[in-house]
Amino acid sequence: MAFTLPKLPYNIEDGIEPAISGKTMSFHFGKHHNGYVTKLNNGIKGTKFENSSLEEIIKGTFENEEFKGVFNNSSQHFNHSFYWNSMFPNGKEPSQKVKEVLANSFGSFEDFLKQFKQKAATVFGSGWCWLVADGKNLEIMQASNAMNPIPLNKKPLLVIDVWEHAYYLDYQNNRGGSIDKFFQVINWEFVEQEMKKAGLF
Repeated sequence: MAFTLPKLPYNIEDGIEPAISGKTMSFHFGKHHNGYVTKLNNGIKGTKFENSSLEEIIKGTFENEEFKGVFNNSSQHFNHSFYWNSMFPNGKEPSQKVKEVLANSFGSFEDFLKQFKQKAATVFGSGWCWLVADGKNLEIMQASNAMNPIPLNKKPLLVIDVWEHAYYLDYQNNRGGSIDKFFQVINWEFVEQEMKKAGLF
């Protein structure tokens, strides 16, 4: 099957205010993400993964040197798609249900935000910071390069991209500032939907 860029519930040209400018979105979505999709489609052509789902490809190529490029591109397609869904312009407050789930694992909603920021800010080099469910337990997972929770059989709930290209045009080297703004555009309805899928309530 041929993979394509996801349809987003907002206009790329407008950015995801107040966190991400339209200029960053046009490069990040239109160039970087699009590049991963193109390389993924080329990489699986004529292989046993040609008709596999995205998650099957990620699991099947994990730690497989022969398909390292396919793993990187399939994972980056998944990661970016999840990242775009994790945000919505001028985000709203999470529901009480979501706050309670986070408080059960991190002490309070505010403590979750502090811990998530600390983990996201200290990912070394390029990578991602995920909120994941491992059964009924929540954890914050740092991931280098293209890594994500799928090959570890953990359920992703929220992610921030901390590759430099995700924030450099808007924030230069101020990763912490970009994380603070990310908190203002989290799509908590999407997080709640993923929590339900993971059986957290």
